Order: sequence, then structure tokens, then C-alpha cells
Amino acid sequence: MTRALGMALLHAAADTALAKAAVYEPTGLTTPRIIAIALLVGAAALWSAIDGMLRREDLGRTWVIASLIAGPLSGVLYVIGRSVFVDSSGTGELGTALTGGAAFTALLILVPAGLGMFVGGKLKPGGHRKRPSAPSPRPRGRSATPRA
Repeated sequence: MTRALGMALLHAAADTALAKAAVYEPTGLTTPRIIAIALLVGAAALWSAIDGMLRREDLGRTWVIASLIAGPLSGVLYVIGRSVFVDSSGTGELGTALTGGAAFTALLILVPAGLGMFVGGKLKPGGHRKRPSAPSPRPRGRSATPRA
């Protein structure tokens, strides 16, 4: 639930900030959109890579559920944020936010999370450690202890 709430808040904040920026500069938002998507993708990938590196249990199911919850929750939070901070629009965009917007948000979380889990699962926690050397084999033939 923590991942779902965190990612939903992050996505809703980014969408609301882009909507606020569109009020002042409606045509020049290509670069801010690319930066926002890159940050959102990076956040999901980094968080899931850390989870994978720490070998958390049931990680795949956790991120699938988180993305499915975060999608609609992000849409609702975006509509609320836009209504409060941008243009007092009300619930006019709620339908779009709960369908296409929620699906896009869920994919924007799930795909990088899958990649992050894969990469994080390959990493060792605590950095690279030296492998312990194998004990030296006993010499064959004569024993090391003298016989009496």
C-alpha cells in the first residue's frame, strides 16, 4: 500500500504541476513533459530495484497491485489537485482520469518496476563482496602427520 500511495501522490503532483504550467505556457511543454515522465519512470525503477536488491518477498505481486491501485488513485488526486490549485474545474475530467489516465499511470509504474526488479535482483545488497576462497586441498599420497 505504501508503494501505491507514494507513486499515486508522485504522479498526481507531476500531472497537477504540468497542468499549472500549461496555464502560463500552453504550447511549450514538450521538455517539461519529457522530464516529468523520465522522473516518474526513474522513481518506479529505482524503488523496485532497491526492493529487488533487498530480496523482498512477493515483489512482483506487490508492484502489480501497487500499479493497479495507484492508477485510479492518481487520477482522483489529479482531479482534486487541478480543481484546487489550477482552475477550479471540478469533476469534469474525472471520467478521463479514471479510464485512460489510470491505465497510462499503471503502465508507467508497472513497466519500469518490472525492469527495476530484474536489475535489482541481480545486484547484491551491501555492494560487491569478495567471495571466500576455497580451502586448499590436502596433499595426496603421504599424510601430513608422521607415523610412529
